[in-house]
Amino acid sequence: MGDAGGVEPDGTERLVRQGDSAERGGPDQACETGGVTELSAPAKLTLSLAVTGVHPDGYHEIESEMVTLDMADTLEIGPGDGLTIESGGGPRDAEGAGSPDHWEADVSALSTGPDNLVIRALLAVDRTARVRLIKRIPVGAGLGGGSADAAAILRWAGSTDLDVAANLGADVPFCVAGGRALVKGIGESVTPLAHKDEAFTLLLLPFGVDTGAVYRAWDSLALRRSAPPADGGGNDLEMPAISVEPRLALWRDLFATVTGAEPRLAGSGSTWFVEGTPESLGLGGRHSLALGRASAQLIGARTVPAQYTRAR
Repeated sequence: MGDAGGVEPDGTERLVRQGDSAERGGPDQACETGGVTELSAPAKLTLSLAVTGVHPDGYHEIESEMVTLDMADTLEIGPGDGLTIESGGGPRDAEGAGSPDHWEADVSALSTGPDNLVIRALLAVDRTARVRLIKRIPVGAGLGGGSADAAAILRWAGSTDLDVAANLGADVPFCVAGGRALVKGIGESVTPLAHKDEAFTLLLLPFGVDTGAVYRAWDSLALRRSAPPADGGGNDLEMPAISVEPRLALWRDLFATVTGAEPRLAGSGSTWFVEGTPESLGLGGRHSLALGRASAQLIGARTVPAQYTRAR
């Protein structure tokens, strides 16, 4: 172990975004205070997804465009070992709709054991640390929260090996790279694309969708059709996801009605999103949408570039 009470790995410099200081706390930065290193783990948004094949072992190949968003979990890393998880309120709002006062991440179902991606990432890079994970990215929403947390650990440890990242999960390699990229294979092929400053409005549903079940539904639909399912608005998983969780369609239709736009599903769900700020869509000041007795949170977010430099 290196300095800061054995927290920083030997020879590993902290990562911060170009033009930012460690104090700003923007996406994917690291800062160190009193022997504790604070990492930011930004969410990802899947803008498009095509399933291009299936491996003999059952893994699915994809071709997908992904971007990093300006909402993030926080990881505090100190000497020792073990993992604690707590809610830090809702995602940081970029455009005024939604706030931590109206929503917070439900962490009750998250494991702190060896199956947690943070613990698995530490084992993958042969490190030990005590980690306090403060969740702001919604759990089970298709925004890559667990993958982002694992990627933050890999960057902290100085590991940029995408094969190591892919062994942890299909979204982890992109979360290590960040920015905007074309992702292929089972997630291990990440080709950077030029940054586009884009705004999105996200509808965070009060339930998650099981990714494995969605891919199994894709398999079933493909077999019945003797061909892959029809493209679902730029996302091959939209139709299978709705077959797994029919409530998705009800929320999609409501979101379309209030925004006048065509919502897209983020990966396997459960988040729907449209382009534009809440204000531009006539949602300024609205924090949620209601469907019967259920409520879904509205959040504004922007893309952020993958501009990292070594802290001096």
